[in-house]
Amino acid sequence: MQQNRRRSYQPQGIFDERGIENFNGPLRHPAEALLCDGPKHDVPRPTGAGWGDVNDGTDVFNEEEQRQKDEKAVFSNIGAEGINFDAYEDVQVAVTGEDIPHPIASFDESVWDQKVARNVQRCKYRKPTPVQRYAIPIALAGRDLAACAQTGSGKTAAFMLPVISAIITAEDSGSKVLSEKAYPKALVLCPTRELANQIYEESRKFAYQTGLRPLVICGGAPSVFQKRELSKGCDMLIATPGRLNHFIEGGRVSLSHVKHIVLDEADRMLDMGFEPQIRQVTEDSDLPKPGEGGRQTLMFSATFAPDVQKLAADFMHRYAFLATGRVGFSIDLIIQHVEEVDARGKKALLLALVRAVEGLTLVFTDRKSQADYLEDFLINNNFPATAIHGDLTQAEREFALMQFRKGETPILVATDVASRGLDVQHVTHVINYDLPPDVDTYVHRIGRTGRAGKKGLATAFFETGRDSNVAPALVEILRETNQEVPEFLSQAAAMAGPYVPPVRIGGGGSTFGSRMGGRLRGEQGPQVSPGGPVDSSMSSLGRKDEQAERSCKSAWGADADEAAGGWGSKQAYEKHNGWG
Repeated sequence: MQQNRRRSYQPQGIFDERGIENFNGPLRHPAEALLCDGPKHDVPRPTGAGWGDVNDGTDVFNEEEQRQKDEKAVFSNIGAEGINFDAYEDVQVAVTGEDIPHPIASFDESVWDQKVARNVQRCKYRKPTPVQRYAIPIALAGRDLAACAQTGSGKTAAFMLPVISAIITAEDSGSKVLSEKAYPKALVLCPTRELANQIYEESRKFAYQTGLRPLVICGGAPSVFQKRELSKGCDMLIATPGRLNHFIEGGRVSLSHVKHIVLDEADRMLDMGFEPQIRQVTEDSDLPKPGEGGRQTLMFSATFAPDVQKLAADFMHRYAFLATGRVGFSIDLIIQHVEEVDARGKKALLLALVRAVEGLTLVFTDRKSQADYLEDFLINNNFPATAIHGDLTQAEREFALMQFRKGETPILVATDVASRGLDVQHVTHVINYDLPPDVDTYVHRIGRTGRAGKKGLATAFFETGRDSNVAPALVEILRETNQEVPEFLSQAAAMAGPYVPPVRIGGGGSTFGSRMGGRLRGEQGPQVSPGGPVDSSMSSLGRKDEQAERSCKSAWGADADEAAGGWGSKQAYEKHNGWG
């Protein structure tokens, strides 16, 4: 029932000019055909099903006015508050390899095209994050790079800015191949369509007014329209492995001109079984080989398990290895709570939490049916909510994310399809309604809050019996970050036995200490400062609704009654959802 209700909405801005749903390629304004010279940058997609608001020739086209509209649309999701760059200052970085370029302290030190520098300013980037300080000069030097960095560390800019700059400054940057086949100069592979679309949107910002054209192709959208967009050509191609191979085999994409390839979230792609498709792209296509004069390969991964290490060894030449501490994973930025609750009490506690904390709330559950059920449950209790999981179409998922980002439905219930790679800023609260069976997934889930150096709150529902196996790892995470460990959790961990860290290099639920640097070099690695003392006002959410409201209210300065009134009123409910 809920899916039918969601599908009754017509998402705006994801139609082609004939009104066909699910089109996800970039569109050009028809007026661009009148411009013989100048940059052919992509502009916002039209709203509605067609070109109804396009100049019909009766009005004079104002190029400067259109440019201002384009710029406003491309950079529209840049937050007014910007990024809290100071929160990154204490993040530790380790770099190994030969002839590593010196890190940059500011973007002004980067030698790149002035148009790229201007776009950095438009993005309101004040200074580079730790991964950007080291990765940008390494990439600009043409070196291969394997980077162990988490989502939220600024890694998209770390690889896209130098790649775009390199394409602009290359000798053949102005050449175009007139063909029905696309010949991109840069290729970005990533595991999910949500992440692909996110990287595409960031690429539009960085490539604005440079004359370069980014394009995204991924599963979930009709290939016929993506084929048409490929026939227009592109400079940067962002793709999921399966859809890319489909177009390569169909003769619609050639990788012979690719000088830069990026593997983003490499560990996630391997987890999802994409290794054969990745190797097909890199080994069985016309992609240039690694090495001097060949392609540049940049690999980013949250963890560096043995399979990821082997991928790096096979695909890269004399690569530098960079590892950063877990950005924002400290007591100052993410306050973690674990609440003991039985299966029957979960819904009541969920209502108490969403009533007590204002802002965007992300609720994780293990099952798709549970996600739909909780969406209905919250709506029936006058809390605007939407759900996202793997059974939804791309249009439905994008529409749900759009509503969530805009705050029109400030509660998003998700399965792990949304737990990695998605860039949703200003998420106030992450609730693990169902705890995952492994600590890696837990860490990636709560990493949706505390982004860009902002404070965040994470609450986990611990169901004795069901979640006992993860108790030792959860205790370890809480202790590593100087969080309070509840007595019931300590007892559950003691009964389950000692925690044995997974054998891997990097991240995966740890700080940047011994489990990353130590396994990398066989010694104790640099330590990330865990932050200051626990905020006493956040020490407990309590077992009752009023205690939960009081605790969240104390920590966030939120008025629980206003929160309930703002979301729970019939007027707000109808305004947010349009449902009678």
